[in-house]
This record gives sequence, structure tokens and C-alpha cells, in this order.
Amino acid sequence: MIARYTRPEMGRIWSDENKFRQWLEVELAASEALAEMGVVPAAAAAALRAHASVDPARVHAIEREVKHDVIAFTTAVAESMAAVGQSEPSRWLHYGLTSNDVVDTAQALQLRQASAIIRGGIERLAAGLDRRAHEFQHTPQIGRTHGVHAEPITFGLKLAVWFDEARRDLERLDRAAEELRVGKISGAVGTFAHITPEAEERICARLGLKPAPIATQVIGRDRHAYYLATLAVIAGLCEKIALEVRHLQRTEVREAEEYFARGQKGSSAMPHKRNPVVSEQICGLARVVRSNSVAGLENMALWHERDISHSSVERVILPDSTILTDYLLDKTATLIDTLLVYSERMRRNLEMTRGLVFSGQLLLDLAASGMLREDAYRLVQAHAMQAWESESDFRAAIEADPEIRARLSPEKLAEAFSLDRQLRHVDAIFERVFTR
Repeated sequence: MIARYTRPEMGRIWSDENKFRQWLEVELAASEALAEMGVVPAAAAAALRAHASVDPARVHAIEREVKHDVIAFTTAVAESMAAVGQSEPSRWLHYGLTSNDVVDTAQALQLRQASAIIRGGIERLAAGLDRRAHEFQHTPQIGRTHGVHAEPITFGLKLAVWFDEARRDLERLDRAAEELRVGKISGAVGTFAHITPEAEERICARLGLKPAPIATQVIGRDRHAYYLATLAVIAGLCEKIALEVRHLQRTEVREAEEYFARGQKGSSAMPHKRNPVVSEQICGLARVVRSNSVAGLENMALWHERDISHSSVERVILPDSTILTDYLLDKTATLIDTLLVYSERMRRNLEMTRGLVFSGQLLLDLAASGMLREDAYRLVQAHAMQAWESESDFRAAIEADPEIRARLSPEKLAEAFSLDRQLRHVDAIFERVFTR
């Protein structure tokens, strides 16, 4: 991923330095576990732990010659041992292992590191949504379906919906990350031809991983596909929030907008512009994460016990998807934390159709009074369409209709157009959402 969208902590996880460090940690854990079992001399395992190191530049230089990254890695580590007079113990490095024992198991360690950062990002976003949902719990706003005014909501309810989804995303991430918390040290085709299942269990335990119950040369890529799909869902929440902000920031709506910093400029040609550029960036980058999840699904099917068609893809999509998800969560959390909310404009927009949005309640009240529902619908819709087309006062027309006045008293009509009545269950919804 390009530096523009890479936050430093997540970027370090996918650096060559950290990747090779995790490879080395798997190798050292293997040597130590095998030493416990009497397979590798204890002194050799201790020497490897004390002296083995890896220089990414040297690995790359060797790889240019041998065309195999793991062989280049083990050669570079052996050279580091020789440099300090410890050549003899290095013969026990990579003992009984195949390349993907190291690569897949180390990748699980990197994904565990990445998941911890992403988890923190979801928690930060959820905390911001919680705070701002309560801030605007009772701020009336028109609800829209199909982009058209529907019935009243509160802006706090909109934020609470996003909070509830963020909480589900946290649970999804935990499940997906747990499925990836596995290692495999079972050899070239998963048969433990050169090492034992007990050794695998011991090595994985040292690394804080579980052994995959069964593997080929690789861990099953359904786990990675599920993880990447989960990141796509998380990115989808970020996009969902950002898309709503973009709609609310339109000049004709202007109920909320991104924070516009002092000195910020919106257009090279139009000095008046305040564009939702962060929200648009979020929507765009979410497409990349979503696309990567498709590549993850396609990685599941490999030839026989393994080919490497998935390997090159994962070198791109695993770093890029975790880096972008981290970036998107940070941007979305900041968007929520600094969002400018215009409650008076929300109220004006709610009232702009002069009572039309209460037509549903009026229909129910007329039906409750004894009018057939179909008759009530025709009567209310006729007034609604007239008010819509002429931009006239719907409530005034209803109050002047003798057929309606014969059914509903002035007090009942007032109740039909009551905003408090529409929003009387907001606290109960918040109780459901925020006390789970």
C-alpha cells in the first residue's frame, strides 16, 4: 500500500523487517520445542536464540540469486551465526520444516498483530458513535426512504444504528481473527513426515497459536477468505457512514458536514467550496478492501496439496486490506468525532413539507375512528398529493376537511401531528442498544 494511506504502526507490521523477524521467531520456537523433545541439542537451540539474526537487505540479495525467499532467509540467518563463530548450531535451523511451515505460521503472527490494531480502531469508532448518539438522542430529523422524506427520527438514532453495527463488526473481527490464530508445522504435504504432531503442538503453543487440525502444505485459505470478507464488511460500515455524511452535506440538505479546518481549501477555482473530501476518500478506499475480499475467495481453490497461485495475491491483499481498514477506521472515527451537526436545519427540513410526514399516523387514527382503511388512505393521499404538487399546507387542509373533522376532534388531530408522539420510544430504543 502506498504511504499516503499507511499509518505507521500498521505499516511496520508488514515491513520486511517484521516479516523476517516473525519467520525467525517461528524457527527459534521450533528449535526450542525440538530441543525439549531431545531432537535438537539444547545447546544448539540456545545458541540460535542468542545469536541468530536476519538482515532484510541480505535476504533480498541472496534471493536475487537463488530465486527462493525462504532459502534466502535461512542462508542469511546461517551467515549471521557464522559471523559470530556459531556455524555449528546453524545446522539445526529449519530442522524438519518446509518453507510454508514457517511462512504460514509467521503470517498468522502478523495477522494477529494487525487484528489488534484494527480492533482498537473499531473500539474508537464505537466510542465516538456512542458519545455522539447520546449527544443527539433527542435531536429531531426527518427520516428518508428512497431519498424522500418519510417519518421523523432523531439524529441520535442514526448514530445508534451505526454504533450497533460497529459492535457487531467487533464480534465478527474477533471470530475471524481467532480462526486465523493457527499455525502448521506438518511438512510438505501435511503428513508430519519429518516432524511429529506433538512437536507441532509444542511449537504453536510457544507462539500463542493453535495447531491447524489438518493441513496440506498450507493452512486452508477459507480462513483467510473469511478474514478478508470481515475486513470488507468493516470497510462497508465506514463507507455507509461516509456516504450518509456526503448526502447530509449537500447544499440543499446541509444538516451535517465534515469539519472544515482553518486554512483548508475546497476548490482551486471556487473559493466558496466546502467539499466532503474525507467522506469521498472513505467511500473510494472501501471499494479496494471489498475487491480484495474477492481475491481472497479465489485463493481458496489450489491444485492438489498446494500451488503458489495464492501466494503472490496474499503478498498484496493481506497487507493492503489490513492497512486500508486501519486507515478507514481512523478516518471514520475522526469524521464522527469532529462532525458539524446543524440541528436547526434538521428541524426546518423536517417541517418544510408542512405536516406531510405525519400522513401515516393520520391514516391510522382515521382507521381507529371507524373509517375503512382503504377509504382513509384515499382521503389522506388526495390531500397529500395536492399539498405535494402545490407546496401547500397539508395540515391546514386536513384540519379544514369536514369529513376528517367529523371523525377526529381538534385534540385528536393535534395528536396525529405530534412530533413527541412519533418519537416517544427513542429512549426505549437507546436502552436496547446501549445496555446490551
